[in-house]
Amino acid sequence: MGLALFLLAWAIVPASAQGSIVGIASVIDGDTIEIHGQRIRLFGIDAPESSQFCVRPSGERWRCGQRASFALADQIGRATVRCERRDVDRYGRVVAVCFKGAEDLDRWMVANGWAVAYRRYSLDYVADEDTARRNRINIWSGAFEMPWDWRRQNPNRWRSR
Repeated sequence: MGLALFLLAWAIVPASAQGSIVGIASVIDGDTIEIHGQRIRLFGIDAPESSQFCVRPSGERWRCGQRASFALADQIGRATVRCERRDVDRYGRVVAVCFKGAEDLDRWMVANGWAVAYRRYSLDYVADEDTARRNRINIWSGAFEMPWDWRRQNPNRWRSR
């Protein structure tokens, strides 16, 4: 009887209290999504800010932050996303590793050159970043400023989400 009661209680506890948040995601930017009104910062990665530009080898500036957001939205589509909570950041966002099926979306963003490994918080995606850089994929195809440096130099051009 005790096990059945425990399982019943566990089943009615919201997923967010269990450490997972599951649902259809809206993309806020290249490293932030929202599920059921909960903002979720992707763990271990940092993507260019939406208003941030990168420079192609030709010298052309392009909106790499905006394109990173679009890439994440396209990758997710309307699929259900499951996020495994790791922490809560100073802005009150859940920090989590998020999955579309078995695919780690945090890893996908770094491996596809839309985000960098955020070494200050994790080394999980460093090898993926190294490969993307070596293959000159997306943000690595030209020049860009690391997102944390860009935010520090442009405090009025981004806001915490």
